[in-house]
Amino acid sequence: MKKIELAVFDWAGTTIDYGCFAPVKVFLEIFKEKGIDVTISEARAPMGLLKIDHIKAMLSGERVSKLWEEKYKRTWNMEDVNEMYKSFEDKLFKILAEYTTPVPYCIETIKTLRNSGIKIGSTTGYTQEMMDIVVPEAAKKEYAPDFYITPTLTPAGRPYPYMIFKNMNELKVGDLDCVIKIGDTISDIKEGRNAKVWTVGIIKGSSELGLSLEEIEQISEIELKKKMTEVEVKMLSAGAHMVVEDISKIPMAIEIINNKLASGERA
Repeated sequence: MKKIELAVFDWAGTTIDYGCFAPVKVFLEIFKEKGIDVTISEARAPMGLLKIDHIKAMLSGERVSKLWEEKYKRTWNMEDVNEMYKSFEDKLFKILAEYTTPVPYCIETIKTLRNSGIKIGSTTGYTQEMMDIVVPEAAKKEYAPDFYITPTLTPAGRPYPYMIFKNMNELKVGDLDCVIKIGDTISDIKEGRNAKVWTVGIIKGSSELGLSLEEIEQISEIELKKKMTEVEVKMLSAGAHMVVEDISKIPMAIEIINNKLASGERA
C-alpha cells in the first residue's frame, strides 16, 4: 500500500526564519539604494525564487518598472540586476546567520515524521553559498534535514520541479505519489504541483502571511483570521492540495494524504 515516504520542506518561512524576514529586509535595502521605495508586499511577492530571479521579478512589476523608468529615463537591464544582486549577497551574508532559528514546532514535527519512517528533504531559493551559512547554523539549533539542494545546482529553480526530483533521487524515493512538498510561498506550491507530488502550504510563519511571532500575538483574533484566510485562498488557488495553520499540523496532513492514497487517490 502506498504512503508518504519523503517530506520535502522549504527553509526560510517554513522551517526556519519565522515570517521569512532575512531576504525581505535586504530586498527593501537594495532598492532603496537605487532610490526606489518598494513595498513589503512587492518584496515578498516573488519569494521562493532564486534570488537573482526574485530581483528581476520585482523590477518587472508594473509600479516598480515605472518608477525605475521615471528615475533613470530607461528600462532596467541585466547590468542593473547583477549590480543589485551583488549588493543583495553582500548584505544578506552579513545577517543570514541571525535568521536560522527553527520555527515553533519544527523540531518536534521533524522528529515525529522521522519516527514514522519518513525521510526529510528540502529545497530553497537560497544559493549554495548562502546555504553554507544557513545549514550549519540551523544544525546548531537542532534542525538538519536528510538532504538539501539549491537552485544553483539544478537546471532551474522554482517553480520548476528539479530540486524535488533531486531529493527523490538522493533519498531513493521513486514514486511521486509518496512525496509531499511543504512550503510557505506560491513558488513552493507551484514547485510541488509541477513535480506532480502532494503539495501543502503553511500559513503561520510564512512569507505570504508576513507576520512575526510578536505581531501574531498582538493582532486581534478577527484580523488574524482574515489574513490567514486570504493566504489560504491564495495557496489553494495556486494549486495546493491542502493548507495548514502551522508546521505542527503536517503529521495530520500526511495522515489524511495516506488515507487518500489507500482509497486510490493520486497526487
